[in-house]
Amino acid sequence: MGKATASPRKPPPEMPKERKVLVPPLFGYPPIAARTRMSVPAYEVMFGKLSLQNLFEDYFDQAGNMTSRIMLKALEEGPHVDLIAKVSSQADKKCGRAKADALFHWQKESDDPHTFVDLLVSTSNPMWQLRSSAYYPEYGIGAFGTLPLLMGNRVRSEDSGVMGLRYGSENLSLGASFVPFPLSGEVPYGAWLVGRKGNLSAGVQYKPLSGNKNPMPFTDPENWNCAISYSVGSTSPLSPLSTFTLELARSTQLTTSFYQHMVVVVHRGRWILNYIDFGLEFTGRIDKEPPENGNSLFQLAASWQANKNFLLKGKFGPSKSSVVLAQKSWWRPSFTFSVSAVNDHSKGTT
Repeated sequence: MGKATASPRKPPPEMPKERKVLVPPLFGYPPIAARTRMSVPAYEVMFGKLSLQNLFEDYFDQAGNMTSRIMLKALEEGPHVDLIAKVSSQADKKCGRAKADALFHWQKESDDPHTFVDLLVSTSNPMWQLRSSAYYPEYGIGAFGTLPLLMGNRVRSEDSGVMGLRYGSENLSLGASFVPFPLSGEVPYGAWLVGRKGNLSAGVQYKPLSGNKNPMPFTDPENWNCAISYSVGSTSPLSPLSTFTLELARSTQLTTSFYQHMVVVVHRGRWILNYIDFGLEFTGRIDKEPPENGNSLFQLAASWQANKNFLLKGKFGPSKSSVVLAQKSWWRPSFTFSVSAVNDHSKGTT
């Protein structure tokens, strides 16, 4: 929400000397999505959403794709400035040219992502995009915005840019986003309100469907999402050790999710902390309409970090299952190599 929720989850402290424990850093933590969270509504990253997104999506690359990603950091500026380049292409010879993205990122403080500016250049979706956020924790207020600079087709009003204002404290976050040049008769872009009391968090989000020109958009339940969660084991709702969430989206989809982060001490000549993450999501429709084809109603995932250089992840769903093995180098500059396998249950292919 505000300053109190910005600090990432830290590994447990080392054990006493009589039981020396090697404390490996979390694999790829904090996630890149965490440092740009001030440019999106707090509703989108609360309720364990950020932790579940990392568990279900990180390193699960699309089958048949070769992806290369590199991060460069300026030596003088350190973590304040970095450049991330990503190139991906299909292994199939029939594919066209490779897709490439480059992201230049600057943030005011190396350990505080509240104020930042980044520039995205993409060939996969030809565009230049400028994104920025400014937040003042002493007052609890901030502003953010996304501006597409070069873009082929500007079909929706948000293609010309989105701006927003927010207020945040340790237990409250509220804000609204809007388009500076709305189309005739278009409704406001969105708003949110999220509160926390102890281990309990609840929130509501107004997010109208794109192009919605309903004369009474605020009374349409399809434009509202709401969620409630109970988290334990962490002072930051962005990185809970354990959380259970219920979310009602668009008045038709009820999602139940659970996330658990565990620390296991293993003795292999020396004491080493292992990190184990587990999560599940179940989405069901409460209306009479059948679910859309291809939508997964149930999925679960688990990851195991044996040490600071080894990560094993897997996820299971009714249509597909995937497994990922990631290995990080022991030397610097470091690199990470990962390979993923996907089994399509409907087609019987791997």
